[in-house]
Parts: sequence; structure tokens; C-alpha cells
Amino acid sequence: MGISIKYLQEYIRINDYNPELKDKYFMKLAEEAGELSRAMRKNWLRAEDGGVRGTIGEELWDVIYYALAIANCYDIDMETVIPRKEKLNNEKYADAVTFDPK
Repeated sequence: MGISIKYLQEYIRINDYNPELKDKYFMKLAEEAGELSRAMRKNWLRAEDGGVRGTIGEELWDVIYYALAIANCYDIDMETVIPRKEKLNNEKYADAVTFDPK
């Protein structure tokens, strides 16, 4: 079994739950999205030392982290939201692949 959205949200809640900082979390999310854009433009898939520092993977995690931190600030359970939003997408885009989390 892999890491679930629920696990990630709880991990972030335990380690970094500061609802009063939701505006700062959003600014960090925007900053990390810019860093992801740069890593993608430069096609930084692997770090020279074999780690993740400066890679697309690292920046993707940072974007996910701050998105989930914001969800926590509003007590939004993303495991509930994701399938509901996918259902709306599937209705809107009839040719989309149906998302089934099971």
C-alpha cells in the first residue's frame, strides 16, 4: 500500500497546523508553483547527487504539501473532495476517464 491523501493531510496537520497562516501557506504555494515551472522548463528530473533537491519531484511535493496545508486550515477532507470533483469533471467532460479510487 502506498501513501494516501488522508495520511499526508494528517502528517501535515500534526507537523504544520497553523490556520492563522493560511495566507502565508497560499503565498508559499504560489512560490512553489513557480519553482515547479522552472524545474519543468529545465527538465530537472534528477539531481546530480541522485537526490531530489531542485527536481520536478521535489517541487511537486512542495506544491502538494502547501495545497494540503491550506485544506487543513479549512478542515477540508481531500479524500472526500477528490472523488466528488472527479464526478463533476466526468459529467462536464463526457469522454473523460472515470476515476474510481477503489
